[in-house]
Amino acid sequence: MATTTHAALPDERNHSVWIFVDGEWLRRADAKISVFDSAFLVGDGVWEGLRYHDGVFVHLDRHLDRLFSSAAGVHLDIGKTRAELTALLQEIVDRNEMKTDAHVRMMVTRGTKRTPLQDPRLVDGGPNIVIIALHKKPDPAVSSIGIRLTTSTVRRPPPETLDQRWNCHSKIHEVVALMQAIEAGTDEALMLDPNGNVATCNSTNFFIVTDGEVWTSSGEFCLNGITRNLVLELAAAEGLIAHEKNFTLDDVYQAEESFVTGTFGGLTPVVEVDGHMIGDGSQGPITARLSVARNRAFDTEALAP
Repeated sequence: MATTTHAALPDERNHSVWIFVDGEWLRRADAKISVFDSAFLVGDGVWEGLRYHDGVFVHLDRHLDRLFSSAAGVHLDIGKTRAELTALLQEIVDRNEMKTDAHVRMMVTRGTKRTPLQDPRLVDGGPNIVIIALHKKPDPAVSSIGIRLTTSTVRRPPPETLDQRWNCHSKIHEVVALMQAIEAGTDEALMLDPNGNVATCNSTNFFIVTDGEVWTSSGEFCLNGITRNLVLELAAAEGLIAHEKNFTLDDVYQAEESFVTGTFGGLTPVVEVDGHMIGDGSQGPITARLSVARNRAFDTEALAP
């Protein structure tokens, strides 16, 4: 697999995992959903990706908060309580005999339609819930090497067009941004907001370190990242100054350090943006410090009773 924040070590156990599909438990080869499903037809659904570490879904409450918030934003009734979803999550890792180093994606679509149109009134029955659990351990080489970014010409839309804080299935703008980065020979894409300020990456949240301070975007044009919010909390706990603010590519090119955050990869150093080396082209000391703090918080939650 190419260098990416989602690179994982290969695991043959994933070939035959159990998957939950709309009330049924199916092996991977048999797991299918209707071509009339709302998410397949028009990208109408919400989802969460969670890490299962040492027998615990880390930051489960934060993920469920975001899931229900995203669903409310798109007027989607999930049809299950937090407790019921939590039970399904636990059942899938138990069925797959997963103890740690698992990544679980839970998707909720508006449901199956009678005909391929966007009108939500055409849905028969309730929402469809799909849960996929895979044995996934991040490839340590990615954090060691770091990633290179290219700034995409695709801008993040404003909230009145598509609220970027929703974790929804409508991701085509992010896919196109990533395609541009791949075609430019880099790993992932950096995206700007409608005003030309730095917003986020195609699938992770973006940070820089300048004058010893940690900067990330205002939050208006990026996903409400779980790890993003955690890093802001950890920075304060570490005595660092952290800002959610507008800044430009010029600030990025002159930054001392840069990193991206995500549920799967944690903190990943960014060593190059648009051909500009960031710092000395390796993980910086503040990035390393925050990464250690994040891993400590990760383990602490897993060890909590």
